[in-house]
This record gives sequence, C-alpha cells and structure tokens, in this order.
Amino acid sequence: MRVLILGGDGYLGWPTAMYFSRKGHEVAVVDNFNKRKWEAEVDASPLIPLPSLQERIRIWKRLTGKKIQMFVGDLVHERFVARVFENFKPDAIIHYGEQPSAPFSMIGNERAVETQVNNVVGNLNVIFSMKRSSPNAHLIKLGTMGEYGTPNIDIEEGWITIRHKGRKDRLLFPKKPGSFYHLSKVHDSANLEFACRIWNLRVTDLNQGVVYGIETEETQMAPGLQTSFHYDDIFGTALNRFCVQAVAGLPITPYGKGGQKRGFLNIVDTLRCVELATQNPAKKGEFRVFNQFTEVFSVNELAEIVRDAAKKMGIDAKVKHVKNPRKEAEDHYYKPVHKELLKLGLKPHKLSEVLVESMMAKIIEHKDNIEDEIIMPRVVWEKKKT
Repeated sequence: MRVLILGGDGYLGWPTAMYFSRKGHEVAVVDNFNKRKWEAEVDASPLIPLPSLQERIRIWKRLTGKKIQMFVGDLVHERFVARVFENFKPDAIIHYGEQPSAPFSMIGNERAVETQVNNVVGNLNVIFSMKRSSPNAHLIKLGTMGEYGTPNIDIEEGWITIRHKGRKDRLLFPKKPGSFYHLSKVHDSANLEFACRIWNLRVTDLNQGVVYGIETEETQMAPGLQTSFHYDDIFGTALNRFCVQAVAGLPITPYGKGGQKRGFLNIVDTLRCVELATQNPAKKGEFRVFNQFTEVFSVNELAEIVRDAAKKMGIDAKVKHVKNPRKEAEDHYYKPVHKELLKLGLKPHKLSEVLVESMMAKIIEHKDNIEDEIIMPRVVWEKKKT
C-alpha cells in the first residue's frame, strides 16, 4: 500500500512510519514541525533529545535500505495539501497532524484559536484533497476518547440508536468535550461524517485513549530512531509525569481527588490498531468509529501502580494530591464500549508494574535532563476573579 502519514515527526507519527515501512509499504510523511516550535514556546522539551525528522529518515534508510518520502509543509495551506495528494496518490492516509494538547489549547485566546484553526482547517483540507485526487483512499483519523467527556451512560463506539416519541434513529453519540482541543476533534468528526455521507468517502475515526510507552520494536533498532517522551504539564500524560516524578524524588501528584477515569493503551497497540484499520478499511460512504483503548484506570490507580513499581526498584515514592487545574468531574461513571478492534484481532498489551519499571529504567538513563519546574500545572481552565 501507499501510506501517507500526516504528523510524521510526532510521538505516534514517527513510530507508525517505521512500522509500515518495515512491513513493506511505500511510506510518505508530512510535517511542518509546529510541535517542536510549540514545545520551545511553552518550555516543554522531550526528556530525550530528538534528532531531526530528516536525520531519522536517513538513519532508517542506512539501517533497512527502505526509503521514507518526506513532504515539509502545513496542512492549513490548501495548495500544499493538494500537491501532496496529487504527487503521492495514497491508498491510506493516517492523520496524526494536529495540535494534541488540552492544556495548550486552554492557555488563552491565541492558543485556542491556533489549535482550532490548525486542527479543523487542516482536516478540512485533507478531506477536500481526498475528494479531488484520492476518492477511493481510506482515511484513518486520530480522534480522542475525550470527545465524549464522562456521560452518565455507557459510551458506545461513535454511534447510538435513539428512540424518541415513538420513532427511532441512529445518530452520532453525544459529545461533551473538556477543552478547546477536544472540541476541535469533535468538529473534525462532524466534518468527516458529513464528507462520508455527501461525497462517499471512507473514514475510520479512532477515538483513542491515553497512550503510554517509550519504545517499539523499530525505535530500538538503532540510536537516533527514538520517539518523543514528554513529562511536562502541557504535552506530557499523567503516567509519564508520575514516572518522572518518582525517578526525580518528587511526590507523585494526581490532580484533585484522582477519581478521574480514562481509557489507556500501549504505543505498541496503537500501531497495531492503525494497521488493523488499514487492513480492514471502511466501506465507501462509511464513517466508522472505533474506541481505541485497552484498559480503564483512574488517576489514583495510575499513581499507585507507579508508586508500587518504584518501590520494587528501591525508590520511595510518595503520592500527594494537588489542586485540579482543570474543570472536570473527579468522581464519575465511566463505561466505554471497545469491541470492534478486538473483533479485528487486536491482542492487547496490558499495563503492569513490569512495563512501568522498564519506563522508569529508561527515564533513569536520562535523569540529568529532568526539569522539575515544567512538571507541575501551569495552565488553569478557569481563573478566579480577584
């Protein structure tokens, strides 16, 4: 297959590019390197310094003999996107090319607008280019479980059947996102469903949980092939932050009561989920939604797993709750359905203390790079008036 990966310099994009290249597909990546710019602007550098995308592609070619084609440009620029599609003619498009952080989108007016323009307009340009030059291609779009929020009913996979006043219909599942970033993903989903319904495109929307893990088989093949690992308050996830805090001798800090529940999955499972979606494409005119996660944990449960794993490594980590900077339910019902990827053959890698210990061992190798001041929350959802 000819596989086009949007956001190929990112945490998921680069491992995905190597994964599909190693499997024998013809791979091209697109990136404008905005993520690296945003990291510099908010002081959120990855724990392990990253070579440029160009250098990683060169290392990959020297190691495997396989070429990954690169297009440098912005998805917000319609003519650039059109040229990429016309030149590469993809069979599958894997779309990671969006601003990925809820806290970043909540910094203020400018960042909220930047997030929504980057994500929504970029996604629109992608589907217009598909319509023009690759109408039979399959778009695998990275969404987020955060689109749903935490409703007091079971979360179905994208769609729900409603009975109302004696009539029945199948509708997109109601969304209640928790940030301007999550809102941008909701807008994407609505635009994609419309494009499938009106233009007969084929799309799989992967509503992904929180991804954890540093390494895949490909990132371990040679120095320089690693992906990014963020532990800061803007781009880092709770599990990453907790592991770094334990290694640095800092308290593990769940936000608020710590009862917030979310879906989680290993980065290795992300790659497999995307592969399964490409191998089993949506039908023409179908907007298909998969809830992409393997386990559900509360923030408190994550903190306890990290604390216990640290103890086995001789690290005495303490848990200390801090004021929640977000406006969210801290004690809530959470039962999302996730059947479709399992039906297609996903064999989940479950989170365990062993994996957490391996993550912390990697962090210990780069302990000198830890910047304590970028871990605690710097962005609040609602500033109190003085």
